[in-house]
Amino acid sequence: MQNLPNIVTEHLVAPTLEDMVPKERSSHPPRILLLYGSLRAESFSRLVVEESARLLQQLGCETRIFNPSGLPLPDDSDESHPKVQELRELMTWSEGQVWCSPERHGSMTAIMKAQIDWVPLSIGAVRPTQGKTLAVMQVEGGSQSFNTVNQLRVLGRWMRMITIPNQSSVSKAFLEFDEDKRMKPSGFYDRIVDVVEELVKFTLLTRDNAEFLVDRYSERKESAEKVTRCC
Repeated sequence: MQNLPNIVTEHLVAPTLEDMVPKERSSHPPRILLLYGSLRAESFSRLVVEESARLLQQLGCETRIFNPSGLPLPDDSDESHPKVQELRELMTWSEGQVWCSPERHGSMTAIMKAQIDWVPLSIGAVRPTQGKTLAVMQVEGGSQSFNTVNQLRVLGRWMRMITIPNQSSVSKAFLEFDEDKRMKPSGFYDRIVDVVEELVKFTLLTRDNAEFLVDRYSERKESAEKVTRCC
């Protein structure tokens, strides 16, 4: 590597197709955690998440929905709070996630952001979100916007998640549900079906290889330097 003098050779290994073959394949249903961003009695983000969970179950997934009611503001309590512990355990349990937030003042809600802010990049030696798949959705009361899904994508990248290409934005959400709180047939509904279907595909494709996919040269190099310093 005469033309790459800043590279530590032993930590830069070219990936191969053989590396992409998982050593073991999971047989259990994909585990999907769903988060929503409103505490309103008539929460359309919750209704979208509930509809998404039904679709995911039909596609063979195990789903869990986190209820953010009672979750304290970040730094207003400590990590021993029961709701914080519940959220972190679900994050660790999941292999893929769905985040759906209303758009409020042109952005995601504080309730949505607080859930993510309670989950650090690492808990001890465990990284609760790294390498997991993510689908992002939003609802709004007015015309269609993509502000919130764009912000959720930034968060997903920061949490080192594999955010799928497809996404959903439901405008005038109050018109999209019937009296039984079920989503009506529409192009918006079809897009949600597309999103969850794509999430399942990406989760099946990556869950057994997530550790390899997110393994990084800089972290391998840093870990080796720590060992050298310690020994």
